[in-house]
Amino acid sequence: MRTDEVPQDNSSTYAGHKKLLYARDQDGTYTQVPSTGWEVEAAATKDAVALYQQLADQALEQVRAGEKSPLFYHMYQCRMDPALLAQVTGLFRWRVKWHFRPKPFRRLSQSLLQRYAEALDISVDQLTQTPDTQ
Repeated sequence: MRTDEVPQDNSSTYAGHKKLLYARDQDGTYTQVPSTGWEVEAAATKDAVALYQQLADQALEQVRAGEKSPLFYHMYQCRMDPALLAQVTGLFRWRVKWHFRPKPFRRLSQSLLQRYAEALDISVDQLTQTPDTQ
């Protein structure tokens, strides 16, 4: 992409900020060019946010039914998936998935709860509850 082709669509997903992209200038060398967004990228971002909101809503129903732990809901509410949560916490993916089960989750140590809470940027109290019980 050339510097004059860098999208400048004033994307609502950027919230007034700019993103730094690399493009070729007239000499053919790569240079940094700020972009205010691209409509296609904004649409994809909005679709992804809507998908995670849908997953969070479904997870909340499962938590309320006693099928999953509050961790399952909070993960999707923070727009994460099991692989990302495992990576952020430094735990194995199978272990994170095990903690989605209510009984193992209730037995987690305070330090492990704190680790999850920090990864999700919420308090331990919030982590152990669902919105309807807060």
